[in-house]
Amino acid sequence: MADTILIADDDTELCELLREYLEPEGFEVRLAHDGDRALAEARAPGLDAMVLDIMMPGRSGIEVLKALRADSSLPVIMLTARGDDLDRILGLELGADDYLPKPCNPRELVARIRAVLRRAGGAVTSGVLSVEDLELHPGSRGLLRAGER
Repeated sequence: MADTILIADDDTELCELLREYLEPEGFEVRLAHDGDRALAEARAPGLDAMVLDIMMPGRSGIEVLKALRADSSLPVIMLTARGDDLDRILGLELGADDYLPKPCNPRELVARIRAVLRRAGGAVTSGVLSVEDLELHPGSRGLLRAGER
């Protein structure tokens, strides 16, 4: 089964370019173009890692990261045009697993995604509680029975 990656960036052209690069590398790609959608997608089941921009409409990437870290250990790579030291340090201290300034080489991004997935070892915890055919997703306040809402 392919690893599923969320790319959260308001630059739709960049998102499509990264999707075109990641899919042939064996990844399933989801896209979000604002912070609120990014947080909702990040809390949805089945996601393996996230590439997150800082500057987005709605919630900033920093706000998304803070909210996500309250209930999830989903691997997050910050990918942003704001590449100064303070931004990198802030992102990493708030829980980002890696930080890559734009523009970046897509091959390097793929290598970094694979590295954070390796470190996560498939043990991404989202706080999901499962009992028989029931799944409780506290982050999204969702309940699934046999995979359906």
